[in-house]
This record gives sequence, structure tokens and C-alpha cells, in this order.
Amino acid sequence: MLLHVTHETRYDYVPPVETAQHLAHLKPLATASQRLVSHQLVITPEPVQRSESPDVYGNARAFFALDTTHEELVVTAESVVETSQPQLGPNAERALPWEQVRERFRYRKGTRYDAASEFVYPSPYVPRHDDFAAYARPSFAAGEPLFDVAMDLCLRIYREFQYDADSTEVNTPAVDALAQRRGVCQDFAHIMIACFRTMGLPARYVSGYLLTQPPPGQPRLVGADASHAWVSVYLPGLDGPGDWADFDPTNGRQPGEDYVALAIGRDYSDVSPMRGVLHGGARHTLKVGVTVRPLEELREEAARIAAQGPSPSQSQSQSQTSS
Repeated sequence: MLLHVTHETRYDYVPPVETAQHLAHLKPLATASQRLVSHQLVITPEPVQRSESPDVYGNARAFFALDTTHEELVVTAESVVETSQPQLGPNAERALPWEQVRERFRYRKGTRYDAASEFVYPSPYVPRHDDFAAYARPSFAAGEPLFDVAMDLCLRIYREFQYDADSTEVNTPAVDALAQRRGVCQDFAHIMIACFRTMGLPARYVSGYLLTQPPPGQPRLVGADASHAWVSVYLPGLDGPGDWADFDPTNGRQPGEDYVALAIGRDYSDVSPMRGVLHGGARHTLKVGVTVRPLEELREEAARIAAQGPSPSQSQSQSQTSS
């Protein structure tokens, strides 16, 4: 699929901000199942300094600085991404029992380093807690293949948790979301990751977008989509590196070509779309709008508008401009 993604972030500050520095993760990844066709990042007001560099996980990280007083900040990322159905690498073993994989990540002096081991340890949003182990255990039957364990846990979270946008905040501890059995995609991803790490297995956080389909006969609402989050679980090879398999506990499925991966990290704190340090702006309001549409749909809409001709107001404006 060719998907067109628009992600607009708007801050309104009171009092105005005098100077600011920001980091943004808004450029989609290039992966085996995803090709970035184009990307543009528009920032208003114009920054005095901006740059882009990869972070430790290979995500594109944009830095920009503002040195003029401003009451609002608008950051718009516009991307076109070609996606295909994700496929596991040939070395990844779906059938390895989860206990065998766990043993590979126990520390032993002199063993070969595996980069996936970085995702076994606790992180700011994914601490170790006995409640995660208790919830995870029914999915971790003895001798079960790790892939099947991951799918079972993904489906349990999907069935047993309620999606409720008003139940948690961005900084709500994952153990609280676990206790109340409700939250949003970020909470569900953190819970699933915490379950795996508590059992001694590597899992990582993926931020991105999901193409949502409107009800039959209804148009897709511009700005109604939101940033999404899901989980990658590491499937090693028989005697070496393997690959990461993705699972979306919010929707009870594996991501397909209707997903766009933005960044990967230990948890949300590594890949938040925007963060910054401000001088001024004691209070602010934040509005975020995300629209994910097939590129062909966008082209068809543009063609329809062009065929209809200018609206009366546009015609009047053009007439006045000619005069």
C-alpha cells in the first residue's frame, strides 16, 4: 500500500515562550516491509537551528531550536510510505520453547552478546513488578513456542482490557493500567512488554500509525486517527540472531500493510513524538491531529475538486485578484 500520513502538533502557550529546544520522532522508519517515499517536516515559527541524526536505535531524530518569542508552535510532518505485509526473517524460529529463549538471555560470563538483550531490562515506563508476572503466567505454559505465547498474551489483553481514552494519562504507571484493566494503546503495549521482560524475555515498544477504516458509507474523518503503539517480541535463530515479530494487543492481531512504523525503543519515553525544554510558557494547550489515508484516495479527491472547478468564494477571490 501507498499511505499518506499527516501528523500535526500544535502548542498554544500562556505566557509566550521566549526560547525553546525540541526533539521530534516524526519520520517513519525504513524497514524490510516499509519504504519511505517522501517526508517533509514544517515548523512554524521558523527555527533558528535544525538538524537530523539517528538515535541509538536507528530512529530518525529531528532537533530544532527557537530563539524568538512565540505564543504558538505548529509542527507538521507529512510522509508517503510504501508498505507490504511484514515477513519474518529466515533465521527466526517460531517454534523455540519460551524457556529455551529465556535461558539464552540469562547472564553467563563469556557468552556471545545479543543486541536484543538490551530489551530484557526494566525501563522508565516498564518496571519489574510481580503483578506483571502473575498476569503473564497463564500464557506461558511449559514448553509452548515463544511465538504462540506472544499471540496468546496479545489476544488476552485484547479480550480482557477495555480501551478507554479517559482512563489514563501519558505518565500513568503500567501497573495501574493493569490493575484497572483499561487504558489506551500505549498502556496495552507497556503491559505486554512488562509481562515479557518480567519472564526474562526481550520485547520492545513500537510507535507508529494505523490506517483506520470508517463505517460503511461514511468518509474517513480528517484528524480522527491517532498515533498508535504496539509490541515487538524477539524470536532468535537456532544458533544465532533471529528477527522481531510484531503484535498489537489493542486490536488483537499482528500488524500488516495497514500499519506504519515510526520509531522503536524500550518504551514510550524513547520515542515520544515531541519533547522540549522551554524558557517561558508556564501553561500550554496541546492539539494533535493524525490522518492516514491511501495515497490513491488523496489523488482521487484532488481530481474531483479540480473537476468541480473553483468554489464561488474562490472565483470571487480570483476575480478580485485579477482586478
